[in-house]
Amino acid sequence: MKNLYSILLWSTCCAAALTACSPPEPSATALAQASDTTAHVSDADTTTHVKTALGKVPDLGDGDITVVTTKGDVRLAGTVASRAQMEAVITAARAAQGAHSIHNELTVRP
Repeated sequence: MKNLYSILLWSTCCAAALTACSPPEPSATALAQASDTTAHVSDADTTTHVKTALGKVPDLGDGDITVVTTKGDVRLAGTVASRAQMEAVITAARAAQGAHSIHNELTVRP
């Protein structure tokens, strides 16, 4: 019986120690601030941001690039003049606000 009490006491102490070590719950203010910094950007806005970024890629001109965004995933389709230009387009798209991932379907013009 003494052994059973020792086990129960040890279990209770361990549970208390684990509870004391757990991190505090975030406050409502902290949660609100976190949501402000990760604000949702609509797919239409993301597409606009990507197209604006592509407009700044040197020598791309109007280009023949289609941008489609679904839940932050950006699909780039079309043609570019060179592999270097393709990399510049992908880099610009990645930097656009709201773009979570880039799916490259670009081809280099022959």
